[in-house]
Amino acid sequence: MDRRRFVATTAELAALAAAGCGAPPRRSVPIDFPPPAPAPPPSGHTERYDVAVIGAGAFGGWTALHLRQRGVNVVMVDQFGPGNSRATSGDETRGVRTSYGDRSHGRLWMQWARRAQDRWKQFDEEQRDHIGGQLFFTTGDLICREEAELFTDRTREWWIAEGIPHEVVPVDEARKRWPVVDFTGITVVLFEPDAGVVRARRACEAVGFIFARTGGQVRIGYVTPAESQGRRLEAIAFPNGDRIAADTFCFALGPWMPKQFPSVLGKLMNLPVGHVCYFGTPPGDDRFTWPNLPSWNFRGVTGWPALVPDNRGFRVRTAGERSFDPDLSQRIVPEASIERNRAVLRARFPALANAPLSETRACHYESSATRNFLIDRHPAYDNVWLAGGGSAEGFKFGPMVGDYVAGRVLGGETDPELAAAFAIPIDGPEPATDDD
Repeated sequence: MDRRRFVATTAELAALAAAGCGAPPRRSVPIDFPPPAPAPPPSGHTERYDVAVIGAGAFGGWTALHLRQRGVNVVMVDQFGPGNSRATSGDETRGVRTSYGDRSHGRLWMQWARRAQDRWKQFDEEQRDHIGGQLFFTTGDLICREEAELFTDRTREWWIAEGIPHEVVPVDEARKRWPVVDFTGITVVLFEPDAGVVRARRACEAVGFIFARTGGQVRIGYVTPAESQGRRLEAIAFPNGDRIAADTFCFALGPWMPKQFPSVLGKLMNLPVGHVCYFGTPPGDDRFTWPNLPSWNFRGVTGWPALVPDNRGFRVRTAGERSFDPDLSQRIVPEASIERNRAVLRARFPALANAPLSETRACHYESSATRNFLIDRHPAYDNVWLAGGGSAEGFKFGPMVGDYVAGRVLGGETDPELAAAFAIPIDGPEPATDDD
């Protein structure tokens, strides 16, 4: 897959141009292209499809699956394959909550996350026999803060408006219900009972499997643009000369997006790295294992209980480094980050203070300048779509984003407000520096 040099065969874009479907008008900027050269005869085989999706992560996989479910002839290409260790969604688990009161677009995300919870459960029910077991675990989610703030107040306001089940739990009651948690200094406790945790890596593998099982084609390998005519990309190619031609291309490259599209996204995305630790739960003690403890969120740190039956450990995540090249960064969690995560255990889960470290993950994210998803046409190609900017939250929205992108690609999704919300901005703000 072209996760390194998508623009290697085209001139560097000078600025952004044409708007996506329904997006606000954007100024037209002349773009210098090299004169079209005759395409050399391919040295290998050419496959033809309606749509080629490049990227098999949460956004790419679900987009390909939704397109296939609509009867489209689709190929999904990924350099390393669904659920690989370098992917944003290559971690063992990801949380699914609806609490986004800290974002201007948070109510939309709340609505989509609520619907995503139902879709994850539906996927489990429909595909469990084919994917080897349960993916979504309803854990509930605890939000704990020292005092009320915009995040907690607006989250609860939107929960009420959207009819999303929740509780405001008095701290004394919280101590009784979850005695393994140290609530020292906490005055605000919110609980969302329907929140959950998904087996992330396995989910990406499962989506890819179901996509192939329903007639979609999966290709593992590195690709580069092979031919373009004017404002159309005609084909992509593997190193051996085999080509994939398609009417439409959709690139969902996760943290590789700004590297592959530097003129379009290079100034609009940052690449924080989350450092995740899985700590071993005590023998014979199930207090830190699902379903006996919810996922939790203290300021600056999130985590959840170990899942069954393959207990990977009690999960803790804090922020790591920033702005690394996803092709070159080391996926090793340094000792300083491990100690930072262990400090969370000492402060909030003292019974695990000396728990052994079972596994670690270093996961790239792609935080957009808008803190929202970026789903738009490539400004230089009429038949190329970009879908990224998960902003450390994208995985949970996979079923919703895939459905939406499939609709955009096929021209059936025309909501102007959504198009504007997800548009690639011109002269926009600097990239986000937080990893949420």
